[in-house]
Amino acid sequence: MLDAFTALSRGTRLVYGAGLRRYVFAPIAVNLLVYVAMLWFVLANFGSWLDHWMSLVPGWLAWLEWLIWPLFVVSLVLVVFFTFTLVTHLVAAPFYGFLAERVEIEATGRQPLDDRGLTRTALDALCRELVKLVYILPRMAALFVLSWIPVVNLVAPLLWALFSAWMMAITYLDYPMDNNKVSFAEMRRRLRARWWPTMTYGGGVTLITWIPLANLFLLPGAVAAAVLMWDGHYRDLPADLPTRR
Repeated sequence: MLDAFTALSRGTRLVYGAGLRRYVFAPIAVNLLVYVAMLWFVLANFGSWLDHWMSLVPGWLAWLEWLIWPLFVVSLVLVVFFTFTLVTHLVAAPFYGFLAERVEIEATGRQPLDDRGLTRTALDALCRELVKLVYILPRMAALFVLSWIPVVNLVAPLLWALFSAWMMAITYLDYPMDNNKVSFAEMRRRLRARWWPTMTYGGGVTLITWIPLANLFLLPGAVAAAVLMWDGHYRDLPADLPTRR
């Protein structure tokens, strides 16, 4: 059965092939604009953010500044990373949804079940991204708080890694599922039912997103890989299937 990393490799080759190459230019351009804007904003404000948070440290903890400072830096980097990821996907969602549709036709020979039309699909894609935000943001905030609780924060890096993989799986595998009229709740059930492909795929996409600039050109391949994963692992699963590997 298709594994996640093979899907990512095949998906990247697929979107840059002759039949689909023209569909990746728009999402790359959108991602590049968001990337430049976010980078400029972060570089312009990072120092003041750090100074502000350090000013909130009580005087009696000043002797721990050597430890608190890098923790603040890591936390800010994580927040910036997740914010950038969420904003990028919110803006690029209509393009990714259309790309997933074209990949499904090209790679599987099947027409997605969605018959809403291009304009309606684009609007619904934005609404679907808002649903994802409502699901992801409270969990991200809770994990951020846990990262500052003594003892618990020792496992925070592992929790962030697992959360990142799950978030990326939800974000990308949802494109072909939304195109095939799979509800958000049912999509999560299907992902849990195939937890190993889900988490390895999400982990692979997470690694891609951390590669500066190159990620702009690799993420369309992740969309194509999501279609291949959908077709190979999730399409034929019935709703409410018991979770298993």
